[in-house]
Amino acid sequence: MAELMDDVIDIIAEKARIDRAKLELTARLDELNIASLDVVEIVFALEERFDIQMPYNANSTQREFETIGDVVRAVEGLVGEPA
Repeated sequence: MAELMDDVIDIIAEKARIDRAKLELTARLDELNIASLDVVEIVFALEERFDIQMPYNANSTQREFETIGDVVRAVEGLVGEPA
């Protein structure tokens, strides 16, 4: 589980160009000012890395994930690891 979490955080840091040290599980995505295009790239990278389909609709204004922890838990659930 720790490796999965690290991989998710690494992808978010890379795609959003944010210092990894700022990406704690409680960090809110909206407060990190991640651009919508970066969110789409993050979702695609997570889907490719873990061979999953993320519940994300780029055309919706409603956020599926509020925090970094939400993203990690969603990936964990989709790959079958306990959250």
